[in-house]
Amino acid sequence: MTGRRHTRSTFLPNTSRRARAARRAAGVLVACASLAVGCGVVPGATGGSGDDPITVMTWAPDDTTATNKPGMPAFALAYARWINAHGGLAGGRKLKVLTCNEHNDSVAAAKCARRAVKEKAVAVLGSYSQYADSFFPPLEGAGIPYIGGYGLTNAEFTSPLSYPVNGGQPTLLSGLGKELAAKCGSVALVRPDTIAGDALPDLLNSGLKAGKHAKTDDVLAVEDATEYSTQSERALQRATGNGTAQRGCVVPALGDATSTFMDSFRRAREDYPAVRTATVLGSVDQTVIDASGGTSGPYEGSYITGWYPVASDARWDGMKKVISEEAFSDNRIDAADAGVQTTWIAYTVFKRVVESLAGGEVSADTVRRALDDGLEIGTGGLTPTLRWRFQDRLASVGFPRLTNADVTLQVVRKGRLVAARKGFVDVTGTLEHGDLS
Repeated sequence: MTGRRHTRSTFLPNTSRRARAARRAAGVLVACASLAVGCGVVPGATGGSGDDPITVMTWAPDDTTATNKPGMPAFALAYARWINAHGGLAGGRKLKVLTCNEHNDSVAAAKCARRAVKEKAVAVLGSYSQYADSFFPPLEGAGIPYIGGYGLTNAEFTSPLSYPVNGGQPTLLSGLGKELAAKCGSVALVRPDTIAGDALPDLLNSGLKAGKHAKTDDVLAVEDATEYSTQSERALQRATGNGTAQRGCVVPALGDATSTFMDSFRRAREDYPAVRTATVLGSVDQTVIDASGGTSGPYEGSYITGWYPVASDARWDGMKKVISEEAFSDNRIDAADAGVQTTWIAYTVFKRVVESLAGGEVSADTVRRALDDGLEIGTGGLTPTLRWRFQDRLASVGFPRLTNADVTLQVVRKGRLVAARKGFVDVTGTLEHGDLS
């Protein structure tokens, strides 16, 4: 372990950060209320008027040594081709999608945001970035809403211009902890040795606490290492160190590096056959399970929390139709990838917003106002009905914009990722009563 720590936005603020976020948000709202025109909107930044195309942007990292999400911008382009081939958005308006590679880099993330401003995007949709401190200031300065980010950073749940469609890492880890509390002896969390990773134990512990379980053992790892034998051995020792008959659990939460960890873990696990694994969607999907051996692989029997129904659910048929018609041969786009699914939902939200404007001007200002005025948006059962308030129920623990705290519980059975139980699990109460300060 190098001990290198990346400078990234944290998942959870401390008390002073929450206060600053609240003051900043309140200031933005007061300023907006005092102006007769849209707050922070660049003059002329309408994304096209009349018959001009409506411009949006989607960004994500690609070709990096850490987590990559090329399917998100690739799907966004496919969606634009599909919607334009089927008459465009409401009133026949064409959709223009800009894409940007944010390279898992703060400078590149800021460049993507500045390009969105320069090219007069009316929204950033379905995007992935860990660098909210870099991309939010340009967006907030231009009044551009950020709809359907991946939920990696605290700012996505505090910025008044953020409209998250899922509960991000907070809900996934809290929901997983709640489930493991009844099924595991000791729990060892293997997570990145980064500032963002520092928040993960508290989130998992919120769920464990709800089930009256002891806190997780925290195992730090470099997220772009080439092997994890030391961390695997350490996690296994801690997962079996409570002296009870109940099976211990190891929870890797390393994003794309989870696969590398599991290669090392599989070898070390031979001496600890009773230990099981569990993780969150985004670190593992069906493609990863297949590549690791399916039924004979290390994920068999693992519990995995996700935001949405399993990929085989009929509620994804609309998204799959887009992929089939416009991106059948594009191997970057996987219908089971949580990033692609989030992008589909973000564009579903945006389509509904444009329809609500009834042929009127489509700009960053009008899109934001429609959302802020309480527009309720259904997603065909993929999420609860979405509606954003500035202060939602989880504001007390630093997440005022977290409107969807539902997760799904999935399990790997016979090498396939299937639903472990019907419906969603709401972890709002679990997060409210967790120690997240």
